[in-house]
Amino acid sequence: MSKWQSDYASRTGDTVTYGAVGSGAGIEQITARTVDFGASDAPMTSDQLSACKGCIQVPWSLGAVVPAYNLSGAPNNLKLTGQVLAEIYLGNVTAWNDPAIAKLNPGVSLPSTKITPVYRTDGSGDTYAFTDYLSHVSPEFDSTVGTATEVKFPIGVGGNGSDGVAASVSKTDGAIGYLTIAYVNSNGFNYALLQNAAGNYPKATIPAINAAAATAKSVPPSGVSIVDPPASAKNAWPDSTFTYVIVPTSTDKADALKKFITYALGAGQSFAEGLGYGTLPKQVVSDSKAALNKVDSS
Repeated sequence: MSKWQSDYASRTGDTVTYGAVGSGAGIEQITARTVDFGASDAPMTSDQLSACKGCIQVPWSLGAVVPAYNLSGAPNNLKLTGQVLAEIYLGNVTAWNDPAIAKLNPGVSLPSTKITPVYRTDGSGDTYAFTDYLSHVSPEFDSTVGTATEVKFPIGVGGNGSDGVAASVSKTDGAIGYLTIAYVNSNGFNYALLQNAAGNYPKATIPAINAAAATAKSVPPSGVSIVDPPASAKNAWPDSTFTYVIVPTSTDKADALKKFITYALGAGQSFAEGLGYGTLPKQVVSDSKAALNKVDSS
């Protein structure tokens, strides 16, 4: 958004003001119409869409959530499965040298350091993507914690926003927390590689994020989950997510909004890869542009 704001202003002379307040707050603010548009890494639920009274959600960006960790004496890119990661956040795997982790990392000397899971305390799209993934791969996590922008984790330490999670991970040896790959790359965190459905451990690179997104052949009004993509997506990062812009279908700023969102779906995508984000598949761009036709000033 920072890149889009400055580039769009230089191209058009129009100013877009945006506050990164978290997906939950973004949904609340557009529902209350205290802003002209909202943005969320989590698709709105049917109840939220109903409460928003005439809103549409349109994918306009593509990212990935990764398990960042701080563990003295351990290398970057330890390997985890989604099931083991779920067990960590359920409090069932509590030490880094647990046999479940050691089995996935043969030849690595793992310390007996206590694992401290870190989670977001605010309404967060990162939390949605993370819990959506863990709920897909772990029936116990699904029934115990579930999928939402805010959930009650049975164990761990909370942090407000990405900065809060990052601060807790940074200062705690043995900590693990979920952050976007763009945030991890820009701040130099170590992160674990997650096994995908094909049994591979890809890094959360642009091609791996794009491979997950490519499994979405279309985007319905309710949004679409691209976590835990099928084994046919051999190199896909298993915890990828679309970011949605949320717009009222009736607004006196319809023309300005459609102009900016069309820019974001077009020229604005050129900034994605340099910032660690995926590029939207052509079909998703097409669906998003078609959805914008519902927005008018009537």
